[in-house]
Amino acid sequence: MTSTPSMRHQQSGEAVGRTDLGRRIATRRIALGLSREELGRMCGADGNYVAYLEEHAASPAIGTLVRVAHALGVSVDDLTGANAARAQGRSTARLDAALVPLAEDECRTLLGTHGVGRIAVFTPEGPAVLPVNYLVAGADIAFRTAVEALSARAAGTEVAFEIDNIDDVTAGGWSVLAVGELEAVTDAREIQHLTATARSQPWAGGPRTHWMKLTPVRLTGRRVMHES
Repeated sequence: MTSTPSMRHQQSGEAVGRTDLGRRIATRRIALGLSREELGRMCGADGNYVAYLEEHAASPAIGTLVRVAHALGVSVDDLTGANAARAQGRSTARLDAALVPLAEDECRTLLGTHGVGRIAVFTPEGPAVLPVNYLVAGADIAFRTAVEALSARAAGTEVAFEIDNIDDVTAGGWSVLAVGELEAVTDAREIQHLTATARSQPWAGGPRTHWMKLTPVRLTGRRVMHES
């Protein structure tokens, strides 16, 4: 079996980050070819402290964050994820990038990590892509909408559903695409179960009580990987 970059780092005993901050530090450090000891020296610390930042839920002082960010060539906002509202996808692509397909079981796992996705439907005016709050119910992807909404009117047609994750610091990310027939949920027991399972109300507000579901007949995904 061919080892992935993350497997190689784990096999060498070097974690790639267990929290969001730790993951960002570790991924950027590894991309720059720095050891923990080297990054520590650049920050006026040592390798053990860098390891602590990467492997624990640490809350370093702002001065430490500034020094670490400077050493890694990123901003503090990049390092902490505080720039989440910034337009994504504008970082420079890395030369060692490769697009790797995801196995179906990993796609299903990733579907369960999000709560907002995009559904693509055909309308008389042409194709439309609509953001929806969704949940995974067994093999189905379910969401609530208004009875008169475009997505509700697309019942009985083939649609696509997509989620993704973008990380500007690492110039990486992944996407998952599900394709299948969209149908309205009409069984009272199933509606009750979905309503009880939903973690939140639809963000768009209004009377969105009409449940729709998609049972994927094709589930694919891709991830941007880096060799170093």
